[in-house]
Amino acid sequence: MKKTILAALAAAALLTSCGNAPAAATAGETAEPGVVESSDIAYVQVEAVLAQCDLYLNEGAALQEKTEKAQRSWAQKEKNIQAEAAQLEEKYRKGLITTLDAQAQQKKIEQKAQNYQANAQKEAQSLDEENYVFTNRAQDLVQRAVREINADGRYKLIINANALIDADSTLNITPAVLETVNRLYAADKKNQEK
Repeated sequence: MKKTILAALAAAALLTSCGNAPAAATAGETAEPGVVESSDIAYVQVEAVLAQCDLYLNEGAALQEKTEKAQRSWAQKEKNIQAEAAQLEEKYRKGLITTLDAQAQQKKIEQKAQNYQANAQKEAQSLDEENYVFTNRAQDLVQRAVREINADGRYKLIINANALIDADSTLNITPAVLETVNRLYAADKKNQEK
């Protein structure tokens, strides 16, 4: 489930082209128009940011555990209903109950299954909504962090490291993004508490 949440977050998070503002040239440098230099490009390991950020550690792990617990509960309830139906069938096959009793018990089992399915569906929708909100919050934090880091427009292109085949590690801005995400998360949390 952790991989599912992280994959969803990473997929939604970042393939950002940053600004049209030209990078500031230092004295003596002349950049040709349309030429992209290595300092104009950066990459972020979005999955690493998402897995290590305070948002995931504080809230995402709890949401993941809640989802896994619900899935285990659903599986157990299904198993119990199936076992009850099998026991009823066995009793009827052996002639231990009448057809009328078997039909009445079968209706009860079917009603129990319908109630279970309705409750499981409501719970699943609620969990899906919580996961959706969590994913959007994480995506927003990553995008805000990248915009803040690139506020000066020095990067013309910032990409998700998942799209890379090979890149120099000096282009990796993941630690800065992680630090900024955590700072933004702490500020958001503080503002919510007010």
